[in-house]
Parts: sequence; structure tokens; C-alpha cells
Amino acid sequence: MGIKIISDSTCDLSKELIEQYNISIIPLCIVMGDKSYYDGLEVTPDEIYKWADANKTTPKTAAASFDFAGDVLKPHMEAGDDIIFIGIGEKLSTTCNVLRLLGKDAEYDKLHVIDSANLSTGIGLQILYAAKLIEEGKSAKEIVELIEARRDKVRASFVVETLTYLARGGRCSAVTALLGNALSLKPEIVVEDGAMKVAKKYRGKQASVILKYAKDMEEALKTADPSCIFITHSGCEQEIVDSVKEYLESLNRFENIYTTRAGGVISSHCGPRTLGVLFYAN
Repeated sequence: MGIKIISDSTCDLSKELIEQYNISIIPLCIVMGDKSYYDGLEVTPDEIYKWADANKTTPKTAAASFDFAGDVLKPHMEAGDDIIFIGIGEKLSTTCNVLRLLGKDAEYDKLHVIDSANLSTGIGLQILYAAKLIEEGKSAKEIVELIEARRDKVRASFVVETLTYLARGGRCSAVTALLGNALSLKPEIVVEDGAMKVAKKYRGKQASVILKYAKDMEEALKTADPSCIFITHSGCEQEIVDSVKEYLESLNRFENIYTTRAGGVISSHCGPRTLGVLFYAN
């Protein structure tokens, strides 16, 4: 018996981090036309972009399936493990509820479901924190309490390159997207109280916009939790990613600067060339 961390595919952690901390991933579903695919297992973000552009629409996304989630949980239930599931925010998906129902059906009281109130590596930050607490010898109950107490310290935001995907997904009007794209407007989307909101609006080429967005956070970055920070993108040129990483390195604040590529669900909604900087505030 031990403590097992499980998340869903929207956490956007790299394969290396998933393996390092022995995290199991339950994929959400991506529906393209009349077919459903498991995120990260059966379809890639680049394939999603190709399909979306060809069909002038975005895929639908759906919560994790009961069958897949059940198969992931089963061996850990049989082993008597404490299972800590940290999932995509409940205002964005019903995935956490799927896990709760599975625990209830199995009458398994050692399954702890945490609503991250976030997405992408905003979830990933909480997973790495949980892994650290396990290494410190904390109990499952203590870990859940500590993660939930610190949940509102997560700072998750990103800048989209085009409004087209948000419009196709119904998250902004077609007229707004047309006007915004014509004016080269690139909104900063922030996650607050488990929901996405528009903050600043940038204008210009993506390379300069992304760097300005990162530098606009300098005051918060200089007092952030120094243990780690994420640069997560949905397919940006390496030069753009490198410029943000070099800027973060210049602050001499962070022990680990992780760069990750967003998975299919996140990419379906934000489109290509989106980039975010995500960290814990102190």
C-alpha cells in the first residue's frame, strides 16, 4: 500500500515528469466528426489543427470515460493504495465527478478527488507539489488539505495567437474573432476561480507579444515560489519559447524552468502558437 497520484491528460506534463514521479494519466476524449479519440493516445495536436482547418470547426471535447478511468484505478484499488486524483477544474469538465462516481460505485474510501480549479500545467504545478509532499512522508489526508489550501496561489495565464479557435468553440463571437484577427489583437486568458477570463489585450507579432506578456508579470515572478515554473505552449516556434526561457533565467529566481507542449484538449480550444507562463505565487 502506498500513495498513488493520478491526473488527466489536460495536465500537460512532459513524458519525463510523468515518468519521474510515476503519475498515471487518464485521457479526456476528443470528438472529431463522428469519431472519438483518446487525448494523447490516438490523436496529436497537429492532427487536430489539420482537421480543424479542413473542416472550419474545432473538435468537441468530453470528460474521461468511465471504462478507461476504471481500468486505471482498478490495480491501485486492489493494492489498497491511497489514490489522489488531481483533475481539470470542475467548471471546465465533469472529469472529477467521473472519478468520484467510480469511487462511490466501488465503495472505495481511499480515493481522494481534488478539483484543481485549473487547467494545463496549472494542474501540473499541483501534481508536482503533491509528489514533493509524498517524498516528505505526508499522509494522503495531509496532502489533500495542503494542495487545496494552496490552490488559489496557482497563477495560470496564456496568450492566444488567433481568436479563430476560441470562436469556433463558441468562446467568443465570430465577429469578435474577425475584428480581433484583423487588428492583430492577442488576448491574455487567465484562469480565475476555476474559469477562463480575458485580461490584457496585446497587439502585434506573436514573438514580441509573448515576451512582453512574460515581462509584464515580472513583479509577480520575482516573488513567486522558486521551486519551479512552467512554459507551456501549443506549438510555438522554438525561438519564441527560448526567448521566454532566457528571460525567466535572467531573473535568477527559479530552480526548475520546465517547458511542456500542450495536449490535444487544450490545443483544441486555444489553437496553435499559444503560450503560457504558469507558477505558484508565494
